Amino acid sequence: MKRCAWAEKSEFSKSYHDYEWGRAVKDDKKFFEMLILEGFQAGLSWDYVLRKRAGLAQILDGFDAKKIASYDEAKLQSLLSDDRAIKNRLKIYSLPKNAKAFLELCAEFGSFYNYIYKFTNGKRVINDIKSAKDMPASSELSERISKDMKKRGFKFVGAVIIYSFLQGVGVIDDHENECFCKGKI
Repeated sequence: MKRCAWAEKSEFSKSYHDYEWGRAVKDDKKFFEMLILEGFQAGLSWDYVLRKRAGLAQILDGFDAKKIASYDEAKLQSLLSDDRAIKNRLKIYSLPKNAKAFLELCAEFGSFYNYIYKFTNGKRVINDIKSAKDMPASSELSERISKDMKKRGFKFVGAVIIYSFLQGVGVIDDHENECFCKGKI
């Protein structure tokens, strides 16, 4: 079975690639989880974040945006001292702010799915990726979404992070052309 080259790094990467990456997401809870994980990934390897994912789910109330929106100083401090966390103060302190912005956005558009697909006229972007070197780090689409999300109060949503997010939730299909997952929804 031919996979994207990056997915061969570990069993975590293989599983994520084979069952999640590039598959279209419709569930707001999953969108929020992926926003959190992509934000935590900034400056780290994706494999490291995948290894921390289960622990993060435990300490972040299953990535529940409503619960995270209510995190206070004591909760944020406890996260910074928890070994299951990615201990970056700015990333931890961005959680309640991002949760509130996410909930406001979902209320405005009816769902995060409606919001994100307004940028693509309801269509997925399927790129021609012959090898990993053809994969961009950002795009005009991720720049526009990043800019809009920043205006709405989100943190850790730069164009590169948003591009990775869009790949992860299937808005962009950047599987290598020979990969068995190319074009799957």
